[in-house]
Amino acid sequence: MVKVWHLQHKSFFAFACDKATGMKLIDKVTSLSSSNPFFTFEFFPPRTDQGFENLVSRISRLCALNPLAISITWGAGGSTRERSLELAGLTQTEYGVDTLLHLTCTNMERGSVNDALQAAKANKIQNILALRGDPPRGKEEWTPIDPNFQHAIDLVKFIRSTPEFSDYFCIGVAGHHLDPDTELSYLKEKVDAGADFIVTQLFYDVDQFLEWVEKVRAKGITVPVIPGIMPIQTYSSFLRLVKLCGIRVPQHVMDALVPISVGFFLLPSTSPSFTNTKHDDQLVKDYGIKLAAEMIERITNQNVVPGFHFCTLNLEKSVQHVLEILGWTGTTTLPYHNRLIAETAGNVIHPPACIDGTEFMVTPITATSTAAIGLASLPASETEAGRGELNNAASWDEFPNGRFGDYKSPAFGDQDHWGGPAMRNDKVSQWRHPKTLDDLTQLFLDHLHSKIPTTPFSQTALSPESLLILGHLEKLTKRGWWTVGSQPAVDSASSANEVFGWGPRSGYVFQKGFVEFFCTAEDVDAIEWRIKERGEGWVHWFAGDVKVRLP
Repeated sequence: MVKVWHLQHKSFFAFACDKATGMKLIDKVTSLSSSNPFFTFEFFPPRTDQGFENLVSRISRLCALNPLAISITWGAGGSTRERSLELAGLTQTEYGVDTLLHLTCTNMERGSVNDALQAAKANKIQNILALRGDPPRGKEEWTPIDPNFQHAIDLVKFIRSTPEFSDYFCIGVAGHHLDPDTELSYLKEKVDAGADFIVTQLFYDVDQFLEWVEKVRAKGITVPVIPGIMPIQTYSSFLRLVKLCGIRVPQHVMDALVPISVGFFLLPSTSPSFTNTKHDDQLVKDYGIKLAAEMIERITNQNVVPGFHFCTLNLEKSVQHVLEILGWTGTTTLPYHNRLIAETAGNVIHPPACIDGTEFMVTPITATSTAAIGLASLPASETEAGRGELNNAASWDEFPNGRFGDYKSPAFGDQDHWGGPAMRNDKVSQWRHPKTLDDLTQLFLDHLHSKIPTTPFSQTALSPESLLILGHLEKLTKRGWWTVGSQPAVDSASSANEVFGWGPRSGYVFQKGFVEFFCTAEDVDAIEWRIKERGEGWVHWFAGDVKVRLP
């Protein structure tokens, strides 16, 4: 079979932050003296090299907000382990940001766990978030490849029982409050085995979270609890996350989201009129920022947690706005004067001994950090959003996955609640275990006809726009060309259009028609010949199996 695919290329970018290196998170938490709670940022290794490059500069800007640490995810099924270690090593050793590396049991055995921990130690990373992990892509059930690593507690015990690692690493574990009675027993075991802190699953029900914290403390668990916060980015991604994680959503949240996400609503005016607010992603994003800030304020007022863990989805504006609302971005009012930038004292003219020389000299890395903090502290621009280099750098991809996304974006691709690819095949039974080509053809037809919600290659139901080309998709599929991705051509549709719209209002949507499908190598030859004969330069194509085939 042959399937369309895409290639990426590698590049690099660097930033600098002047922060303490190699410090345990638990030590930083217990020694805090700030009146405000601390916060940490979570990132995942981007799926493309260009995205990786752009993420590094994004971390630089968020670093200026002074997070206590940042965390790097491991990826579903350990799929990003090399990139995770590369990114975590970069942030920890090169730029001095204390880094929390996620580590899972999925596809890991004793040797690979040991190698990962040694690599972390070599990069001065002292903080590990021990997780069981999700099933690898394409697997229905989670199956260990090493019986010694079946649960997060196995990772905790391994680290604490290995002399090389036992005193070196600070260990965090996940807290789940969906099934408190069962999960609390597991959580207590993980803490008793040596975990230093807890990072909770994402949530939107503050009452449920506060009740859970009370039960945690009643269970005798005394380590710090750090709630996981993810500002809502889009309505569709929010619904996927809620379904994926089984998150309970308060009715007041849905009551606020639905009017700005779906349907027609009456506008107050002297002349009544209706407006379609569907697909106004900016309104949803603004509400997500407001909701996150309100949740954090409520929890902070209860004085039950020392800080918060932001799942950024590799985006920056939402978490930055939340922190601005809370007043936690931090600015300095100290007077400044000209200072010499120098690596060491060297052959420079020093100030008199009676004057503190540190006031007149600064290292390059400190100068860079100070400049970044100053830029981050600038008041909001009165000009149109998105104009100017500062706004462009921070917000050019705030809607990165509107349709298919920009592969250069750090946030390219849907993500699960720990930042890995959201390709979880947990409904294999719906696919009836096809054994013949006809069975496969029927599976794809059932997806087109909405009899099943997913296929192994399409993790969501068909979008409404597919109805415009449904007859063509059926014809291709019945021929044995199993369609996995497509879209009709659109020329200047409103971004608020019920079917094609995405992103903020007052925009326009343009898209090329395309179809992606499986077919045999012989069919590729026929397609190539037909395009040459009748395409008239309007049809572009490429195909591949183990090799890329271009016209």
